[in-house]
Amino acid sequence: MRNITVIGSGTMGNGIAHTFAQYGFNVALVDINNDALQRALQTIGNNLDKQVKKGTIDEQTKTNTLSNIKTYIDIKSGTANADLVVEAATESRDIKLNLFKQLSNLCAAHTILASNTSSISITEIAAVTKNPGNVIGMHFMNPVPLMKLVEVIRGKETTDKVTLTIMELSKQLDKIPVEVNDAPGFVANRILMPMINEAIYTLHEGITGVKEIDTVMKLGMSHPMGPLQLADFIGLDVCLAILNVLYIGFNNEKYRPCPLLTELVSAGCLGIKSGSGFYKYTVGSKELIVADKFRKTNI
Repeated sequence: MRNITVIGSGTMGNGIAHTFAQYGFNVALVDINNDALQRALQTIGNNLDKQVKKGTIDEQTKTNTLSNIKTYIDIKSGTANADLVVEAATESRDIKLNLFKQLSNLCAAHTILASNTSSISITEIAAVTKNPGNVIGMHFMNPVPLMKLVEVIRGKETTDKVTLTIMELSKQLDKIPVEVNDAPGFVANRILMPMINEAIYTLHEGITGVKEIDTVMKLGMSHPMGPLQLADFIGLDVCLAILNVLYIGFNNEKYRPCPLLTELVSAGCLGIKSGSGFYKYTVGSKELIVADKFRKTNI
């Protein structure tokens, strides 16, 4: 397995492409927007520069990594030689189902089709393909080049051979794969999102403020990042989408998204990517400043 296609050049897509390319794989990075692809290459280059500065890679590795990535706006061309396709498109059920149906018609019979979905059923995704045994979840963590975990999700039809292949492939990327069975939110987000949601409820109910909540979790529970800062980092829209999958999938009130989260997403306050969420973000600044609307304890 040498030829990897990554669908989607956003935060997760460019991180996945970066990682495969750094470990010597031939990577086809596919997006419908050429400007997005160019931004992705710029991001990958910037992140490689940071690795060089830290001494984790040398200049030759950076050069080799960039040369291993080719970009495509035509999905047929981008998947022509793929041994593995990793889908990293928007966290939308309809988008993913339509994409996997298309990939099933375009790719060779041996091609493994993996989704980086953080919550959507692998079994349901596989059901729209011609060969559901070749479909699997490959849930990377953000930032992909740095985070060790890969959640490997088996659908109901995923074969042992495909699972073993992806487990071993993850190890080739110097990752630690963990095999889990298909269920809403899998393991990572089934545990993480209710915690984030509860932190938002704690703020919504006026128990205390943004920084206070995050400080309690960082100092009291040894979390490297508080739940509200983490929600901003993930994207509040992504958090809302995952919670809705959990809420619908389990039909359990404990997964119902906090109204404050829904309000923020409706207002376009999505976290880091929009410049504002629970905190506000300025390009070039690392200072953590609470968003104006949350400056007071009572909101």
